[in-house]
Amino acid sequence: MPIKIPLSLPATSILKSENVFVIDDERALHQDIRTLRVAILNLMPTKIATETQLLRLLGNTPLQVEVVLLRTASHEAKNTDADHLLVHYLTFNEIREQYFDGLIITGAPVEHLEFREVDYWKELTEILDWAQTNVTSSLNICWGAQAALQHYYGIPKYKLPHKMFGIFKHHILAKNEPLLRGFDDVFHAPHSRHTEIRRADIEPVENLRILAESEEAGVHMLATLDGRHHFVTGHPEYDPLTLKSEYERDYLLALPISIPKNYFLDDNPNQLPLVQWRSHANLLFSNWLNYYVYQVTAFELKDTRK
Repeated sequence: MPIKIPLSLPATSILKSENVFVIDDERALHQDIRTLRVAILNLMPTKIATETQLLRLLGNTPLQVEVVLLRTASHEAKNTDADHLLVHYLTFNEIREQYFDGLIITGAPVEHLEFREVDYWKELTEILDWAQTNVTSSLNICWGAQAALQHYYGIPKYKLPHKMFGIFKHHILAKNEPLLRGFDDVFHAPHSRHTEIRRADIEPVENLRILAESEEAGVHMLATLDGRHHFVTGHPEYDPLTLKSEYERDYLLALPISIPKNYFLDDNPNQLPLVQWRSHANLLFSNWLNYYVYQVTAFELKDTRK
């Protein structure tokens, strides 16, 4: 996919070095197609790393995608240069009258808080309500998935006795689901979270369908019956070394942390990780863009209730 992003974005040089097709505004104007507009609400503290991870996955289909990066106005990011946010990010108020083909909401390191204790919770719920009318399909990741499920359906999260941390096997429950087209019956995905959602709270909700789960990591993917909203409890977007960085960070801070499961060769943190999830991560994002965004979006974006 040619992915349309500002050439000044740090991810641009990285993606070009990986042969991901990046184009600027001038070249995009000469392609006689309508660019898909995808907003990314980036709630992660490592914003530049997360941008790059998501843009890499969005850049792996034949579609042309314009990405708009969003940040919360009600929370001041402490780990990202203010100039980077001012130049490359918009706030919800700046785009609330616009329509988008897709919306991605990332995870966030706020699991220790109750939802309503998060300082940007009100703003996030406004964005989730706006997505019901102004976005064709959304993809909510990790805490972003938990937050969306809480707001839309009142589904709670539960604190885990130990962090769910590592690479876990999952199995498909909905083999005819387009989001999982091309997936193996068993596939791997990274998890890094202190809380979980539970099947028992999801099953009574008629509008939700569980798509994939893990015996150890629990429910992994679910979606609304109409395909408007997708929820992923893990981190398929993670780079090969992301879990390693998280482990080393917490270890150096003397925080309680275990070696990520099924990640390092021989479970030895001095060895390189064994990457087992990259192909399915690419399938997940390309399937979402193709079957739930491109195939169903209107040529002229408008209120999705109509």
